[in-house]
Amino acid sequence: MPVGLPPRGGPLGRTRGRISASALTTYLRCPKQWLFAYQIGLQGPTRPSQILGVVLEDALCELLMMHPPEVSSFEELKAWATSHVSTVAQQAMATGQKMWDEVLWKSSEDAWNEVDVSSLEERLLGGLGLFFEEVKACFDQNGGPYLQLRRTGQQPFSVPEPAQGTVPVFPLPDKVRDVEKRAWSSSTHPTWSPSDAPITWHEAWECARPWFKDPRVHQPQRLYHPEGWASGELDMVLRWDGHIRIVDIKSGSPGSAFASSLEHQLRFYAWLWHETHDGQTVNGMEGWYLDGGHRVAYGPPLKGEMKELTSTFNEHHRAMQDAEKGVKRFPVSPSEACEGEAAGCGWCAVARSDDGAWSVPEHLSWVSSLPEVSMKAPYAALGDVQGRVAVKGRLTGAWGPMPNHFAEPVLGAVLVVGQQHITVEESEPGAFSQLHEHMEQEVVLVDALPGVWRDQPRLYVGSKTSLYSGGEAENVNLPELTRLGLLRTRANVKGHVIGIRRRSGTRIDGKPWSMLSLMLWDGHHVAEVVAFGASISQRLLSLRPGDGVAMTGVELGWRSGLLQLRIDNRKTRLETFSQR
Repeated sequence: MPVGLPPRGGPLGRTRGRISASALTTYLRCPKQWLFAYQIGLQGPTRPSQILGVVLEDALCELLMMHPPEVSSFEELKAWATSHVSTVAQQAMATGQKMWDEVLWKSSEDAWNEVDVSSLEERLLGGLGLFFEEVKACFDQNGGPYLQLRRTGQQPFSVPEPAQGTVPVFPLPDKVRDVEKRAWSSSTHPTWSPSDAPITWHEAWECARPWFKDPRVHQPQRLYHPEGWASGELDMVLRWDGHIRIVDIKSGSPGSAFASSLEHQLRFYAWLWHETHDGQTVNGMEGWYLDGGHRVAYGPPLKGEMKELTSTFNEHHRAMQDAEKGVKRFPVSPSEACEGEAAGCGWCAVARSDDGAWSVPEHLSWVSSLPEVSMKAPYAALGDVQGRVAVKGRLTGAWGPMPNHFAEPVLGAVLVVGQQHITVEESEPGAFSQLHEHMEQEVVLVDALPGVWRDQPRLYVGSKTSLYSGGEAENVNLPELTRLGLLRTRANVKGHVIGIRRRSGTRIDGKPWSMLSLMLWDGHHVAEVVAFGASISQRLLSLRPGDGVAMTGVELGWRSGLLQLRIDNRKTRLETFSQR
């Protein structure tokens, strides 16, 4: 099955506590780049190529979902398929334009003007050319082992390949209304010959069609490690010949600076397939580069390598989880900065010495020219935001797993001290699974993170949190305890915007969601500030990197142990104090 259900992390399956293929390959290129990009969320402006990668993959899938008419030759099949390329490319161009228009921070305002629909057509033809190779091989092998089964109207796989007229497979169908009743029908359908007839070219197309991420499905289509610490979303799986080949689709060419990471990415997918498919090994790994229609094949890991890969990936995962938490210092000292030579490096190479001397990549030189932030009351530096605390009380009122504000199922409880109480919640799914083991006991929580959600104070617990019950606390050198009434759950902060993104999509239940994330830098530290839904104001949407903002009453939140400030449209006040 090319998709699965998250053992933890909620229906969305999104948690920074999980290792993914993209995070792994970034980490292997440069651990500091991974920290800035994946943990902190500090990224650069959006480039047209990033949007093209998304729309081209969906467009190619749209072509592969079509049912060919009855044809008598390979040339006739190719002519039919290529006749649809122009229409699909124009649709992809329109989708890409819409996505580009919604981007807040762009590589340049007119960069999309350099994108021509003909380039999309050429890349789609490149992808079709690679698929035609599969179709021809399938024809030469008389349709492979599943032809006769398909001719009887049966599907050989539990999760069928997406095709026009078929009902899409939602990983969580109970969260989608009336899946079976929707208009999935199509004006075209497969044409199959009698069982004793030789294979036709249109049958070879139907048999060779791979599984791929269904563009009609808004829910994540991922594989999840049974223990919950790894996940991956495959682009394509070829299986028509009885073997499993994993394919990753790239919109560019093999000469890209990032191409060297592809083998690591595919090996991770192959390992994950083995872990989620009862020890089944992958027979092939390929990168399909649409620009020029290049196929790059790699030898998959052998069954005897899987134990070692598990150990290696687990080691990388632990190193990622042990990475710096709290509020991230930026820029770092020259001794801490990376060399900036790996593909994708940028923010991780920015450094400033004690005497104020900058070392910064050319495309980020504007950061060094931003004026110093004048920090006066009521504002406080990001580094002074109250972080980990130690509290004492009676643990009661266990609940969960129940969804948090990210729709992830987490455990919760209530800590009671006299007449006061506060909610205690996992910082992310599985972060503190032992929370319910000490119900109705006096406990001390060490290194919990104060925050607020829907006007109610909250303590977040995670991998860095320790819990001591009863007499255990008497034998431990505890830090100074903080009274519940003195916990700070809001902050007044000030700084420059050095990154901004707006994201939107569809929740697992089909409802829309939107989120704006900006990176706030006060000259010494950087933190993520987020706004959801109705809290995304026009003033926020008008911000750009370099703008100075001052905010009062932002909510304290934490994501994987890193500070995440949240804007409440009712209580957060925002003012701009300078422009780049």
